[in-house]
Amino acid sequence: MLDNIDDIEVIGLIAACLTTYAFLPQVYKTWKTKDVSGFSLPTFSLFFVGIVFWLVYGILKESLSMILANSITVLSSFALLVFIYKYRKR
Repeated sequence: MLDNIDDIEVIGLIAACLTTYAFLPQVYKTWKTKDVSGFSLPTFSLFFVGIVFWLVYGILKESLSMILANSITVLSSFALLVFIYKYRKR
């Protein structure tokens, strides 16, 4: 997989770092405040399933940038799904 790193994959790695890093403060803020009022469970569930498919796609394409970014995003979005379920007002 590391031998597939070319200029295009470097661009993907930069994009992966930026978009994944941009998502993490939301996870932290939600964990600290327990405020999930701005999240829609159905919409975020679709987002999560989409990210899982992007991860599978990245694995099948052997794209390091897609695997790294989507692995971290799957974990952090799963955490947000847990927070949404746990902290939503019933």
